Amino acid sequence: MGQTTEELKQEIADTRGNLTETLDAIGDRVSPGRMIERKKNRVSNGFRSAMDRVMGTAHDAADAVREAPSGVASSAQGAPLAAGAMAFAAGFVLAVAFPATEEEAAVTARLVDPVKEELGTMGHEMAEHLREPAQEAVAQVKDTAQHGVETVKGSAAQTTADTKDHVQGAVQSVKDEASRS
Repeated sequence: MGQTTEELKQEIADTRGNLTETLDAIGDRVSPGRMIERKKNRVSNGFRSAMDRVMGTAHDAADAVREAPSGVASSAQGAPLAAGAMAFAAGFVLAVAFPATEEEAAVTARLVDPVKEELGTMGHEMAEHLREPAQEAVAQVKDTAQHGVETVKGSAAQTTADTKDHVQGAVQSVKDEASRS
């Protein structure tokens, strides 16, 4: 037999809830701001990972400084490249440990500012390139949502009509049974 009105109402509410969750997830996925944030995080994590692979972590550097005096003598014997690498590592650790001078800060600013500008320009270009696909995605989401709403409305109307017919049939059966008695 058919479903009760309460079961149908609950099914419609569940369908609406699922549709809302799906639309929210799609909206978050195609949001230009979230897309840029994910790209930025991916690039940032890539740089961090690359720096860790090349230079090691700060903990590795501190351990290297502590162990350097005993290891330098044994490692450098007959290996000029190893001695150069250790000297570079020691210089890097010292550069990190002591603050930069004003001249170093100025040179760094001259080198970093163009890179920052270029990254900003790239970010704006990326946003421009993503704007149209994001707008298309939003339009698709709206169309899908509208179609879902129409489907739910149609299903609810059909279920209501079926329930009404079923109730009328039951009422008629009761009346027929009462008239026979």
